[in-house]
Amino acid sequence: MPNLAPPLLIDDDLLVVNKPSHLLSVPGRYDKDCLQARLEAQYGTTFVIHRLDRDTSGVMVFARHKAALSAVQQQFERQTTSKEYQALVYGKPRGNEGCINLPIIVDWPNRPLQMISHSEGRYALTRWRLLAQEGPYSRVQLLPQTGRSHQLRLHMQQIGCPIVGDTLYAGERLNDEPRLMLHARQLSFTHPSSGERLNFNCPPEF
Repeated sequence: MPNLAPPLLIDDDLLVVNKPSHLLSVPGRYDKDCLQARLEAQYGTTFVIHRLDRDTSGVMVFARHKAALSAVQQQFERQTTSKEYQALVYGKPRGNEGCINLPIIVDWPNRPLQMISHSEGRYALTRWRLLAQEGPYSRVQLLPQTGRSHQLRLHMQQIGCPIVGDTLYAGERLNDEPRLMLHARQLSFTHPSSGERLNFNCPPEF
């Protein structure tokens, strides 16, 4: 089981943590071990503001009471937060930066997979920038403008550069990697009580 590092921030309103890979954000249907449960066992009641996939690591913020939950959730809904991810992807994308605007819908017969649907999908936008070439892989910065399920994983697959270790979307390129190489590196938002703009930055371990 992955271990939790000490919180990046803990006060009367918020808990900010660096979620490890291989740990659910919230309880699953069969697996009840999750980040929220572990935080509640140690720090008391927590409220989920946003989620990361089980295999994605990185910065997450939880509320410690309902007023803080509402205040920060509204920032996510209004897109006044700032989120940055870093990933290793197979191959090399065309160019040094770009924008992926492809609508996403759940692939119902193959859940939890998502798919692109120009007729029924929900608007999804990802900006990306090439950071470095690392052998057969590319290190990229990913800036999601929306927060659809599996958005970054599916969008990178759609431009021919699936994320390394992605058991859902990498297909034949999948190697025997220990984890999904996707990390929520940076998150910034406004503190619900102080009004201070907070910025948290955790480099990936890959």
